Amino acid sequence: MFGILRWWRRRSLAERPFPEPWLAILRERVPFFERLSASERTRFLHQLKIFVWEKHWIEAGGMEIDDEVRVVVAAAAVRLGIYLDDSIYDRLSEIVMYPSHYHHPEEESVVFGEAHAWGTVVLSWDAVLGGLSNPSDGHDTATHEFAHVLDRNTGRFDGTPELRAREDYRQWALVLDHHYQRLRQGKRTERKVLRMYGATNEAEFFAVATESFFEKPEQMSEDTPDLYEELKKFYGFDPAHSAQNNSG
Repeated sequence: MFGILRWWRRRSLAERPFPEPWLAILRERVPFFERLSASERTRFLHQLKIFVWEKHWIEAGGMEIDDEVRVVVAAAAVRLGIYLDDSIYDRLSEIVMYPSHYHHPEEESVVFGEAHAWGTVVLSWDAVLGGLSNPSDGHDTATHEFAHVLDRNTGRFDGTPELRAREDYRQWALVLDHHYQRLRQGKRTERKVLRMYGATNEAEFFAVATESFFEKPEQMSEDTPDLYEELKKFYGFDPAHSAQNNSG
């Protein structure tokens, strides 16, 4: 029943025209938007408007959420799913936005974003904009947290999202564990490609690897080609090839 209702609602949302002012937001705030091919852009815009209209947006810490916030955050989420199934964010129901970093009452550490098991992503607007403003440093908070959402689709945060075929899991486990262990050991090759935060656990490794896959694809494909191939197979996207085409 819920699946039918969701399908009907999405069909209704898809029939609504894409708001023209949103294109200006994307061109100003989302650098990767202009690098999308025509076919990618069509699918991207379709998914983006549904994400914006379907999710619940919650203000926190004095944050004011407007169309700019919704469109920019949705863009970060949708980029991961251009070639994935439309259901990848079904379990994500709400986005909580803070204006900047925040603290948990029981902790002193600064938080820029987090993904919860029960369908919530929490983000700092400053961190979202900071990640987008430097699109090649391998650090993007929104990308990181939405990668966790994809990971959680299998039922837990363990660094293995729902892959395309059963036979993909063995190679995925071999390759990602190999580079995860090397990062934990502080190997130079992995440290050139991945942030050390990825050595925290397997879930953080996948999220950090996803950041680098989209932001440092050429370096990843050169220095850790097997890791790049696994992520390319999962996301159905070859950003290193796209970057080369756009630079020429």
